[in-house]
Amino acid sequence: MTDHVTDPDAAAVADFAHEMGVLKRLRRAGWWQVGVRDPESVAEHSLRVAQLAALIAAEEGADPARAAYLGLWHDSQETRITDIPHSARPYLGKADNEAVTRDQVRHMPDAAAKTISEAVVEFEAKETLEAQCAKDADKLECLLQALEYRAAGHQHVQKWIDSSRSGITTGFAARIADAALAGSTMNWHEQG
Repeated sequence: MTDHVTDPDAAAVADFAHEMGVLKRLRRAGWWQVGVRDPESVAEHSLRVAQLAALIAAEEGADPARAAYLGLWHDSQETRITDIPHSARPYLGKADNEAVTRDQVRHMPDAAAKTISEAVVEFEAKETLEAQCAKDADKLECLLQALEYRAAGHQHVQKWIDSSRSGITTGFAARIADAALAGSTMNWHEQG
């Protein structure tokens, strides 16, 4: 192995990328309570959140790229705090996602750290239409996942469906949720 000087900014981003890789292995923990042995990872959840956020934003007149970006980073803190099921939160309190993010990016170059921190702050504040679309995408993704787990035979997912649906605020996300509730998880395949 040869000695070489490492670019500290590039090394910090590489380290952060390795940390984000944990999200591919970190499972969404609440589903274990209803018997899902191998629930989706946080990374899998975040991908569909970002995709849905872009589509919802496009229909709501918001910036689809920004909404997707917010959805992409919304659970990045879980590399450090894990995915805490709602049933555990009364005992543990709510994590300060902005503080976790600041700690995660503190060694990164300024522009890179700023873009992630600002995305998390915007998502958490829920004041912009893009943040509202991303938040609704998070709820909608959970609803869709619950419907998919129910279709796979998991019977005790109704509370996820109900709480996710009741948390949706944008018109288009509500329409998607209602269509999903009225349809089949395999409509896309049957139309093929």
